[in-house]
Amino acid sequence: MSNTRQPKYQIGDKVKLNVGGPDMAIKRPLGGDKFNGEYRCQWFAGKKLEFGEIPEESLLLIEKEQQEGSTPSSEAELG
Repeated sequence: MSNTRQPKYQIGDKVKLNVGGPDMAIKRPLGGDKFNGEYRCQWFAGKKLEFGEIPEESLLLIEKEQQEGSTPSSEAELG
């Protein structure tokens, strides 16, 4: 039985801090083969690309539907 921690988020997932702040993207989980519980995240502050290392417990996933900007089409509404 392995005690290796598995990342909750995948590369490219859109997340934000559980206390608010800008939307961010997961660049990669940290720790190589042994995930250490942190992610390298990136976001824009104006036109400048910023990044930081953030613990998994501080992140919330922004729902996939919101990420894709999907809205029901007229055909889907008509059923």
